[in-house]
Amino acid sequence: MKTGMQQSTSLRQELKINPRLYQAMDLLYMPLLDLQQHLKQELLTNPFLELVEPEDDEADAAEEGEATAEAENLAEGDTVAEAEPEKSGDDDIDWEGVLLDGFETGGQREEADNREWYEPVTVASTDLSDHLKEQVALLDLTPRQALLAEEFIGNIDEAGHLAATLDEIRDGVNEVLARAAEELDLPPATPVSDDEVLAMLRIVQDLDPAGVGARDLRECLLLQLHAAGARGTLAWRLVDEAFEELIAHRWSEVSKRFSISAQEVQTAADEVARLDPKPGLRFAAASEDYIVPDLVIDKIDGQYHVFLNDGNLPRLKLSRSYQELARDRKHFDTESKDFIASKLNSANWMIQAIEQRRQTMLKVMHFIVDRQRDYFERGIQYLKPLTLREVADAVGMHESTVSRVTNEKFVQTPRGVLPLKFFFSSGLSTSDGDDVSARGIRDQIEKLVSGEDDKSPLTDQAIVEILLRTGVQIARRTVAKYRDQLGILPARMRKRV
Repeated sequence: MKTGMQQSTSLRQELKINPRLYQAMDLLYMPLLDLQQHLKQELLTNPFLELVEPEDDEADAAEEGEATAEAENLAEGDTVAEAEPEKSGDDDIDWEGVLLDGFETGGQREEADNREWYEPVTVASTDLSDHLKEQVALLDLTPRQALLAEEFIGNIDEAGHLAATLDEIRDGVNEVLARAAEELDLPPATPVSDDEVLAMLRIVQDLDPAGVGARDLRECLLLQLHAAGARGTLAWRLVDEAFEELIAHRWSEVSKRFSISAQEVQTAADEVARLDPKPGLRFAAASEDYIVPDLVIDKIDGQYHVFLNDGNLPRLKLSRSYQELARDRKHFDTESKDFIASKLNSANWMIQAIEQRRQTMLKVMHFIVDRQRDYFERGIQYLKPLTLREVADAVGMHESTVSRVTNEKFVQTPRGVLPLKFFFSSGLSTSDGDDVSARGIRDQIEKLVSGEDDKSPLTDQAIVEILLRTGVQIARRTVAKYRDQLGILPARMRKRV
C-alpha cells in the first residue's frame, strides 16, 4: 500500500438549487404577517428598494421596466450608457460613501423610516404557579413548610394535577435541606417526614382552584365536590365508591348496588360531569397567534371572486436615486460595481418574486373556489374531496409548491375564516358515482347523533345504514373512527334512562 497524493478525474451529476430559488420558496411558504416583517427588513438592508406611494404607481410603471433591463446588463458586465443624470437636489451627498457605509441617505428614506409600526402586545397574566404562590404567601407557614409548599407547587402540571409522588417530593426537599446544611457548615437538618408531606398535601389541595394538587382524576373530582359542600351526596358516593362503573356508564349495576333507580344514578352522574377534570387549565396562557387571512372570497352578483388581502403589505419599487447612481459607474472600483450589481439584481428579483407569489396564490385559490362551489353555496356536507396532487395537476405546478401555498395560510370566506388546508380531505364513493368529502361525512354523523333519541341512540351500524340510504357507502369501522375523532361516545354510553 502506497501513501501519497494522487489526482484523478470522474464524471458525476449533481443537483444544485440556486440560493434565490430557496428564497422564493420561503416567500411562498410565509404567512402574511411573516411576509410583512420580511419585506420591512429587506427595505432596511437593500438601498435599491423603496416603498410605493399611491400617487407614484403610474409614474413608476415605465421606470421599473427600464430598471429590469439595466439589472440584466449590470449582471452581465455590459456597459451602461453614461447619460447625464437629472438634477435631483442630491448632488452634495457622497453616494459612494452612502452605498458602502450603511445606506444612511440623510433624507432619501425619510418617509419610510418615520413611519411607525405598532405590534400587538399581550397583557401579562398570572399562571397557575404564580396563583398558587400568591395564596401560599398569605398562609402562616414555617420556613420548613414554605420550602415543602414550594416543592409541591413546582410539581403541579398545567392541568393542576400533582405530577410527582409524595416520596419523590419528600426526597427532593430532604436533598435541598442536606445541601444547604453542607454549604453553610451546619449540623444536618431533621429530614422531612411522611406526615409532614401529607399535611402539606392537604394544605395545597385546599388552595384555589378546587381540585388542584390531585394525584388522579378521582381525587380531583372528590376535591371539587368537597369544596362545593357535596360531601356524602350521591354524586360523592358515585366517585368515591363506584368510579369504574361511573366511567363505563353502567347505570343498572350502580342502581342495584346502591338500591336506587337508574334515573337517580344518571342525575348524579350528570352532576359529576359538570366538574372540571383539569382545573389548572383556566390559568393556562392563551394562544398569542394572530390570524390574518391571506386571501378574501366575496360573492358579488352571484359569482365568487378571490382577492389578496395584501393592503397592509409593503409595496416595493426600485429606488430612482440609486438607479441614477448605478448608471454612472466610472467613479467606482470593481468591488463597488459588483456590490451595486448584486443589490440591484436582488431588488429587482424581490419585486418579481413577490408578484409571482401573488399570482401563484390566486391561481390555486381560484381552482379551490371552482371545485368547492357547492360548499360555499350549501354547506360542509357538500365539501368535495380534494388532494394536493389534483390542484397541482390542474394549475400546472409541482405538488410541493401547492403545499407551500396552502401551508399556514387562511382565507376569509362567506362561511368564516378558514385555513386553506380545510378544503383538502380524502373522499368516499356514493351510489351515483360521485365522491363526498370525509369532512362532510363527519359533519353528517355529528348531526345524526345530535338529533337522535337519547333513550335509543344510534349505533355505528345504524349510522352506516342511514348514510347508505343517502347514497354514501361507508364501513362500520370507518364510522367508529370518525365518531372517535368527533369525541362522540359509543351508543351504549350515550343511552339515557
